[in-house]
Amino acid sequence: MKKIVAVITLFAVLTFSGLGCKGPKSKYQVYLDVWGTFDNSDAYSEVFNAYNNVNPNISLINYRKITLESYKEDLLSALAAGTGPDVFMIHNSWLPDFQDKIIPAPDELLIEQDFRNNFVDVVADDMIVDGKIYGVPFFVDSLGLYYNKDIFNAAGITRPPSTWEEFDKAVKALTQIDEFGNIKQSAAALGTAYNTNGAINVNRAPDILSLMMIQNGADMSIGKENRVTFAEVGAEHDVADAPGEKALRYYTNFAVAGTPQYTWNKNQNYSIDEFFEGTTAMTINYSYHYDTIKAKNAKLNFAVADVPQVSLGTIGDQANFANYWVFVVAKNKVPTQPNDPKAIRITDDMRINESWQLLRSLSFPSGKGVILTNAITKERLMYTPEFDFTEKYLEKTGKPAARRDLIEKQKTDVRLGAFARGNLIARTWWRHDADAVDGILYDMIDRVNTGQMSVHESLELGQQRAQQLQQR
Repeated sequence: MKKIVAVITLFAVLTFSGLGCKGPKSKYQVYLDVWGTFDNSDAYSEVFNAYNNVNPNISLINYRKITLESYKEDLLSALAAGTGPDVFMIHNSWLPDFQDKIIPAPDELLIEQDFRNNFVDVVADDMIVDGKIYGVPFFVDSLGLYYNKDIFNAAGITRPPSTWEEFDKAVKALTQIDEFGNIKQSAAALGTAYNTNGAINVNRAPDILSLMMIQNGADMSIGKENRVTFAEVGAEHDVADAPGEKALRYYTNFAVAGTPQYTWNKNQNYSIDEFFEGTTAMTINYSYHYDTIKAKNAKLNFAVADVPQVSLGTIGDQANFANYWVFVVAKNKVPTQPNDPKAIRITDDMRINESWQLLRSLSFPSGKGVILTNAITKERLMYTPEFDFTEKYLEKTGKPAARRDLIEKQKTDVRLGAFARGNLIARTWWRHDADAVDGILYDMIDRVNTGQMSVHESLELGQQRAQQLQQR
């Protein structure tokens, strides 16, 4: 039975071309099981119910939230057994590991040009492989510079730094070191991977380091060749000036006493804690930590600015780093069959058609109408929803937009503006087993922190270890 039948009044049907009206052989109803993490069901309930009520070929859309800690393992186990979801979320960095388990959008439902026109470049670069679209996002997150306004005001700094050169000047002005060499006030949570107890003390250090490498011109990897390249020098550089090496040296200098950047070390606590406690002036992180910081210290006077750039010359020289989730469609899944033995049997083609129609309808702009296609007759129904599905989701979750038209609405928002603007210049890189690669980058930083290796040696070893993951 359809849920919340009254929702049908939200829609004005523009064109009805006979979908579901060609007799019993064209009437089918698909049950879609959707898996995700982070979001509770109320983030999707209004959107799913509204869509469910206008698509006559959907019997029910069931959303299941799974905790992040077990999500990937549960998902892989269910997919291997053929009992997994029809539609599910994956992190953008998981695509290399899931590509053989999902099916791209049919060409007749979604084409590359429309995808590139509507979503930020990083999504198109990540999700389009050999002209096929493998996933669609409802949001994208990128890095922002969190800064303590009270500490800035006390130091006479009127605005947050927009370049790394300005950032260095702010670090010098904000760092306070006592007579014994202990850091009383850190300007920024940068420079290390682990504290003295071996626990991570800079949250998302691999992403910050990747950002610095990309901003310095490093080609992180060549996806089609499955080759990691962030340590390569390039003909235009000498070894000391290689983009990857320059970035790793700069990052770790924030933890080297005696350097102009020194402001952090392995004795510091976890970066998020140091910031909300008011002992660190700046930290670089994603939008989802905004609420975390507010919850831990509601009185903290802080704001978020665009992440610093190497220079503010041309827009093409600027970069941010992306972190987001996309919805994909399972490749091998036995379709759920109707209880009524007289009802039409659901085929895999029907399941895939309805799964991708759901994702296209919910993620693309709906102002000009949404078209639904019957998998059997290929006839179409067009309707115009009273609200934009993605915009409704973003209102409920407070996430930065992936769609260009919605970024335009968010880019001046006090809370989301820096992240929305960052999405326009965000990039990432193709890597197998992203969690393991994060560990490699953490270790790469720590070997420099502890003096086990030089910057050059640690970078080379890091690339070698990451390359081994690509070849599994």
